[in-house]
Amino acid sequence: MSDPQVADFTLPATSGQSFTLSAQRGKTVVLYFYPKDSTPGCTTEAQQFRDLYPEFLAAGALVLGVSRDSLKSHENFKLKQELPFELLCDKEETLCQQFEVIKMKKMYGKEVRGIERSTFVIDEKGVLRKEWRGVKVPGHAQEVLDFVKSL
Repeated sequence: MSDPQVADFTLPATSGQSFTLSAQRGKTVVLYFYPKDSTPGCTTEAQQFRDLYPEFLAAGALVLGVSRDSLKSHENFKLKQELPFELLCDKEETLCQQFEVIKMKKMYGKEVRGIERSTFVIDEKGVLRKEWRGVKVPGHAQEVLDFVKSL
């Protein structure tokens, strides 16, 4: 069975850009989905990807964070954390549904619908090569980087 081709998508991104997957052929794309800007776990995860970003670039990979937050929220988060990569705004949950990352989660004893922290590596031909679901933040960005380097 061959790895699945990822359906093309375009989403609004920070820095006034929009991101289209097919325009990135030739590069490895790391998409990491996270629940919410400026929350403790998401901030730590973003900082880890930020700190390793030069190594991702050296390995020919782009890193993109994805959540349902507004572009304004993303811009503030990106600025505050000095993130060198773009954040994608998926308010309509198009990409979240494509990657099936919306889950029912327990928060303060209530069921809430939210993004399950997940990361996907798409190779230079647009093929999904690896996925991590229900990610625990510590060490995750390094694990993703190690995988990217092995491609």
